[in-house]
Amino acid sequence: MSETLSRFRIATLVMFVTVLLSGAIAAAWFMGQGTISMIFQQLNTLQEQPPMWLEVPMILVHYLLFWAVALMLGVFLITKISPRPQPWSRSLVVGILLVLTVRYLIWRSLSTLNLSTPLNGVFSLGLFLLELLLLISSMIQLVLLFRVRDRRLEADQSSINVLSGSFIPTVDVFIPTYNEPEFILRRTVIGCQALYYPRKTIYLLDDTRRPEIKALAAELGCEYITRSDNRHAKAGNLNHAISQTQGELLVIFDADFIPTQNFLSRTVGFFQDSQVALVQTPQTFYNADPVARNLGLEDVLTPEEEVFYRQIQPFRDAAGGVICSGTSFVVRRSALAEIGGFFTESLSEDYFTGIRLSAQGYRLVYLNEKLSAGLAAENVAALALQRLRWAQGTLQAFFITANPLTIRGLRPLQRLAHLEGLLHWFTSISRLGFLLIPLAYAFLGVIPIRATPADALYYFLPYYLVQITATSWLNDRSRSALLADIYSLILCFPLAITVVQVMLNPFSKGFNVTPKGGTSDRFTFNWRLALPLIAMFVASALSLWLNLGTYTMNGMGQPNIPQEIAERLKGLDLGLVWSFYNLLMLSVSLLILIDVPRLSAHEWFKLRRTVKLRVGDQDFWGVTTLLSEVGAQIVLTQPHLSEISMIAPSVQVNLMEDNLILPGKITDCSWQGEFRAVQITFDALDLSQHRQLVELLFCRPGQWKSRCAPGEFRSLWLLFRILLQPRIVFGRKPELSAIAVTQS
Repeated sequence: MSETLSRFRIATLVMFVTVLLSGAIAAAWFMGQGTISMIFQQLNTLQEQPPMWLEVPMILVHYLLFWAVALMLGVFLITKISPRPQPWSRSLVVGILLVLTVRYLIWRSLSTLNLSTPLNGVFSLGLFLLELLLLISSMIQLVLLFRVRDRRLEADQSSINVLSGSFIPTVDVFIPTYNEPEFILRRTVIGCQALYYPRKTIYLLDDTRRPEIKALAAELGCEYITRSDNRHAKAGNLNHAISQTQGELLVIFDADFIPTQNFLSRTVGFFQDSQVALVQTPQTFYNADPVARNLGLEDVLTPEEEVFYRQIQPFRDAAGGVICSGTSFVVRRSALAEIGGFFTESLSEDYFTGIRLSAQGYRLVYLNEKLSAGLAAENVAALALQRLRWAQGTLQAFFITANPLTIRGLRPLQRLAHLEGLLHWFTSISRLGFLLIPLAYAFLGVIPIRATPADALYYFLPYYLVQITATSWLNDRSRSALLADIYSLILCFPLAITVVQVMLNPFSKGFNVTPKGGTSDRFTFNWRLALPLIAMFVASALSLWLNLGTYTMNGMGQPNIPQEIAERLKGLDLGLVWSFYNLLMLSVSLLILIDVPRLSAHEWFKLRRTVKLRVGDQDFWGVTTLLSEVGAQIVLTQPHLSEISMIAPSVQVNLMEDNLILPGKITDCSWQGEFRAVQITFDALDLSQHRQLVELLFCRPGQWKSRCAPGEFRSLWLLFRILLQPRIVFGRKPELSAIAVTQS
């Protein structure tokens, strides 16, 4: 406890000293304190007279745009020759981008800072520091991206002994639960019981001591474990279960995550290497996240986590810094016992448990195969709760013994990988600052960047164009830079506040479970998240109007412009473009905060199966277009069934490929072209039928596919289309809004 308090004082003291020292220097500068003012005057002189090698070569002045476009096209050509990053193409693109980033950073630091007045200087230095934070994080990622690890072929080899039966250690499957609905737990347990593996035991770890959950475990035939208190939340629940079980390996699935049947056969083989302590697999989701749902882009946008699992975890694996993500992983019991079980000093018990295993010399590996699927946050409020918990838990690293930057046993490359993860949360402050800086130009006359158009074409444009060309390619087409900015913007205010709060009082909040399984019958607006964004939207719109007014009144047709106004006009283009961009992104962000109705707690999948439909004593043939645990939509091949729902509403649905017969009732009929479509709601299913249906919907090996996100230009077009056709006005029928995944 005393060590924790000591770390708390040190980390908080460093932050306080930094803030107070910066404030004191700024105050002295504004008051004209001689030494401080003289130092900044000299620095401003250096900025106005940068080294000659930073000046734009005169011979290239007429070809500056060509230089930027040529680099972009070169990188674009590499990505076309090598559609998926290969060692040679990745190294080439990353090398080019790293050189351009360093080049841009040198130019920004030695030539563009405006220190002519204290007001200009404070905002110019502030903007530079915010940019520097992003650039450092970006450069760390680029350095780590030179090497990535893909273990799918290794999994093929290691699974041979598992499938043959020569390596089958005992496995305990843990499903920790806290207040999740019974129907969610039911399908998770069924999915775990369907795993292709002989020596497994399923444990339902109920931390709310609910009689109905105990009855569910008895009905399904799995083990049930509970405890008398909730000490240490999820970590305490898992540690208690460890003391009650004996399996050589432990598998953890969150209450809403359902494995495919080959999960264990693909992961257990890695433990033939005694140094492997943990195997992590990606998280994927069988419903659309709230951003995609609220924008009406369920089949277009990929979840935010895709970038982490398709880009970041592979280079972390190569660096030895794989992150344990709390679900869908396998861990060796003996290694876990060696470090004292799951870490209990932080909200992110998974992350720091992985760090302690690495510090003991064990290997954590990442298998980039989607072997399970769970529920994404179902509304924006749940998304915010989840992200804020992740931020708090990760940043508690500065105040605990498992700090990856100081704990003994990690290699420098491992620490570098973890540093990138810690810096990620601080970039929310940068995103907030990028909203405020254009306002300073409009309302205070601040010029934060001092650069000529030639400078921008020579230094900024090549870096920017190559970055947006390479971003999607490097992250395996999981997210464009433009759409990534949308995700960061909607939570930048609460995340920035959380970062500051954690650095002041890291353990002020307890563990809050993300709510799952809810429904809603109306559009709802998240005012709590929206109010600061609305304020920024109004201020940005006003700043754009003021900038246009400045240009109209003083910048057109007047040869003798006062020096002060002339200086402001130098930055006008930047202010106008920046304000317009912020308005666009804020507009889309506010639309995201309008949660669309979610009428069903069950997901409907676009799954095609041949159907024989028995209506009374007649059989009809058709194909499913939608299928869920509670019903189906079927297109019948006979075009003459206009009165089917009124003649005989009770039916039997026979899914021919799966030999599964489900009773139900016809609840709706419609026409799809010349064919009749019927909506069927299933009657209460017996356990055998429900097991088969869950296995069909959630457990088929290879069913969860990775989709490609739209590129930058299509993303921009989508944003404009969303603004012109918001879902709240032009949205599809609410009953179809839950459809999330196309399956094969």
